[in-house]
Amino acid sequence: MALPKMDDTLIIKRLVVGHLSANCYVVGLKSAGRGMVIDPGGNEQDIIKAIDDSGLEIIIIVLTHGHSDHIAALRDVQDHTGAPVAIHIEDADFLEGRGSFSSQFGISYKTPHPPDKLLREEDEIDIGGLSFTVVHTPGHTPGSICLLGENMIFTGDTIFRRGIGTTLMPGSSRRQLLESIHRRVMVLPDETIMYPGHGRETTVGAERRDNPYARY
Repeated sequence: MALPKMDDTLIIKRLVVGHLSANCYVVGLKSAGRGMVIDPGGNEQDIIKAIDDSGLEIIIIVLTHGHSDHIAALRDVQDHTGAPVAIHIEDADFLEGRGSFSSQFGISYKTPHPPDKLLREEDEIDIGGLSFTVVHTPGHTPGSICLLGENMIFTGDTIFRRGIGTTLMPGSSRRQLLESIHRRVMVLPDETIMYPGHGRETTVGAERRDNPYARY
């Protein structure tokens, strides 16, 4: 008699959180039972419920960058999960309030615990059956990153559906951002699914066709 297959269901739960409608993601593989939270930017109780409902043990919290609309619920999610926090080394100061005016959006939040892991280009994040590579994409902030997995990429505020992150904040650079998009994201296959920091998911191919900032 054949044994039943393990459930390899991919869990990607998107929550729209905070006053600026940022995306927070709960990601993992059901069969592994472990996962990560990306950008807990507000509505901490909704995020905690999504974590509990997922059945995943959160083993890491990853921040695509340090702006307050992506970290406002971090302290509560840290306390609930006990998971370590990872952020690119160039954005680490945001977690201590010394970054490029992280609170400039007018969002108040509990001061998070210091980061446990400082990320760099090509670091690997393994959450049990799923592995993601850190892609450093400066421009929106100096330490903005994308997380590249198999046929998917979480882009934070580097690139959205038909748009890009602002470069009007201190420490941002439009030249760097466009260079990051062209050299690090748009080189991926068209079918790569993009999960951005704001708005609905899209694909590299759709952005290559419809996003004026993604064209060379």
